[in-house]
Amino acid sequence: MLQDVARSVSNLAEKVYTDDVQQGASTRALESGMGETNGTVYSDTPGNGRVHKSMTVVAEPPTDIRLLLNPVHSSLQQVEQKMKSVDGSLFGPLATAFIELIGSGGKRLRPALALMAAESLAVQSAAQAQMRTIAIAAAVEMLHTATLVHDDVIDGALLRRGAATLNAKWSQSSTVLAGNYMFARAAHFAAETENVRVIHIFSDTLRIMVNGELRQIFARNNYLQDKESYYERIYAKTASLFAAATESAAVLMGAPEEVIQELKSFGYHLGMAFQIMDDILDFVGNAETLGKPAGSDLRQGTLTLPFFYYVNSHANPSAFVDFMAEQRELADEEGEAIWVNTVADIVTAVRSSSAIDAARAEALDFIDAALQNLAGLPDNIYKQSMADLCSFVVQRTY
Repeated sequence: MLQDVARSVSNLAEKVYTDDVQQGASTRALESGMGETNGTVYSDTPGNGRVHKSMTVVAEPPTDIRLLLNPVHSSLQQVEQKMKSVDGSLFGPLATAFIELIGSGGKRLRPALALMAAESLAVQSAAQAQMRTIAIAAAVEMLHTATLVHDDVIDGALLRRGAATLNAKWSQSSTVLAGNYMFARAAHFAAETENVRVIHIFSDTLRIMVNGELRQIFARNNYLQDKESYYERIYAKTASLFAAATESAAVLMGAPEEVIQELKSFGYHLGMAFQIMDDILDFVGNAETLGKPAGSDLRQGTLTLPFFYYVNSHANPSAFVDFMAEQRELADEEGEAIWVNTVADIVTAVRSSSAIDAARAEALDFIDAALQNLAGLPDNIYKQSMADLCSFVVQRTY
């Protein structure tokens, strides 16, 4: 089953590469030696620090995420209901905002991963184990949603997925408190698993995510940072929660330790690929599909993998970095329009360079590793769904 997936993805990777070359993409960054994943191991990072290249990514799954998640649809509905449950004593405006936030959309990848991981190990599991899996799935999605609420405050964002953020409707202090409430709900759901190891995984993941967010804030507009710091940031921001979802599910199902570690690594590798593709979309996407203007991360001073590849391929990287710093300083003095125009020009340049190809190649490497993590699991629809999600991650446009 996975062999067929790997073969079809190999064709996809070749097609993506060929299409980009035909569009005039340069090869300078790859020639510079940056086409290899650095594989740095961080103290909080699972796995052996090296991504594999022996398999290639999946191709042609359903492009509608709802179809991909169909095997766990009924369980996801239970997760949704659980997340929307509110105490009757909850402050009215908060209760309303809470329900709106939960119902505002989102891919629901994180809870789906927890559910798929659990079901892949035991198609007919005990009711108690199923309810605990529902609880941890709700916990990871609630934690994710809470971080988005706080991110909107930190970034001053007024739109998310094309809709007004809570930050646009409430004061910053009220929005922060709403996010805090959601963190508390997430912790409550994690506690409902009644599994000490899972509760430790949840709390440790929250610690890692907060630490990573602070690193990102303090690294803004630091054009001298490197890929190592980028990997550390995206692990903390994204991959840690993917890994927590799959690891926790395996623990709750009573899986052997080696299976727990494989599923944890699967979540890690998939999460790393997901964030790299997210960062690519920030350059190649459009406001209609992204729900925000292209180049939003760079505009805020958050540097991502395509940018690093572009700088490395530049004829004079040091001069380019100096130019960026000067433009940011000039914008602070004379108006933000200067910076907006600078970022727009850089986005155009990155799109036409080899940076997108090089970053995508790293995402494909992580997907290869994720597929290898699945290889030893029992063959069933849930394992196939996780493999299909790997394909979706590298093909998605939103």
